[in-house]
Amino acid sequence: MGQVLQPSTLLCPTCDEPIRYRALPHGVRALCPRCGSSVYHQPHCDANTLLALTIAALVLFFPANLLPILEIDIVGNVRSTTVFSGAIAVIEKGFALVGLAVLVTGVIAPLLLLVSVMLQLLLVKSRLYPNVLKWLLLKQSLLKSLSMVEIYLISYLIAVFKLADFATLTFGWGTGCYVMLFVMLFYVQYEYNPNQMWQYYEESR
Repeated sequence: MGQVLQPSTLLCPTCDEPIRYRALPHGVRALCPRCGSSVYHQPHCDANTLLALTIAALVLFFPANLLPILEIDIVGNVRSTTVFSGAIAVIEKGFALVGLAVLVTGVIAPLLLLVSVMLQLLLVKSRLYPNVLKWLLLKQSLLKSLSMVEIYLISYLIAVFKLADFATLTFGWGTGCYVMLFVMLFYVQYEYNPNQMWQYYEESR
């Protein structure tokens, strides 16, 4: 999203065209006049609703990552796996870089992203510790780029498709929780407006 130059000016994230910030109706996006990229938008929900979405996603995070997402039965040999144990198994097989990438993008980064958004909203509501809020805002784009729950979900679906021909597959509670976590995380990121958060920061200084 846009980088704040001054309280009313943003940079297009694609071509760096300066864009003057204006209030928008809910759900409307501002597009860059030069390249047409989305620069900022007015979320559909307010800060309280976004906080509720974030807390709901955090509640789903733990069963999604700790409960079995798939049980595989190959000729009577039954194994179940979770997102976390799958990443650890890859590391133990000697593919440390791949396992760490799965662990960071599928587990650690999404958790830190949700915790960061929740803390930002709580700091905005309490108007406390503006320096902490600024630090969290500066790290938000990094956490967003590292969080790739959808990549793990796609990989999971591909694995299910390939195993279906020679194994009996049983979906666990973790499967439903992980899909719901993906949906909730998508909406949290969609409704999160960094420009509005920077405005809150300016007001709290």
